[in-house]
Amino acid sequence: MQKRWKPNVTVAAVIEQDGRFLLVEEDTRDGLRLNTPAGHLDPGESPVQACSRETLEEAAYDFTPSHLVGIYLNRFAPTNATEDITYLRFTFCGELGRHYPERALDFGIARAVWMTIDEIRAAQERHRSPIVMRCIDDYLAGKRFPVDLLQVDPSIYCTPAVLA
Repeated sequence: MQKRWKPNVTVAAVIEQDGRFLLVEEDTRDGLRLNTPAGHLDPGESPVQACSRETLEEAAYDFTPSHLVGIYLNRFAPTNATEDITYLRFTFCGELGRHYPERALDFGIARAVWMTIDEIRAAQERHRSPIVMRCIDDYLAGKRFPVDLLQVDPSIYCTPAVLA
């Protein structure tokens, strides 16, 4: 029997304030890379909750997603590597809240940085993936979908039964 393939589910926040976008600089095996605040969906949370959590952990800001910008599928299969990972990303925009400058950022995050769209476009070779620019472009194009498009069954919040 063939093993079932499953993509890695991630979330991301596109946050604009005063003509600048909030990005994070991440330490990766390829050096420092730029990304929107983003990360993996954890057990027991909805994509909206995950996006709020990841923004706080990576950029030290409260964030309340109000709209889904888009759902993206991309593959990470670097040359000369054993990895071949597919990501399914839910990208949100919303309301930026309080900043916690004293808060330590998540492991691997060097800093949060505000950049103009021109600065972001000029730094595309440093983007974590091509999806970074695509998500921001979709946001700028006005793509917005209600967050209740994503239905979360209450079973997500239950502790899973231990299998014997």
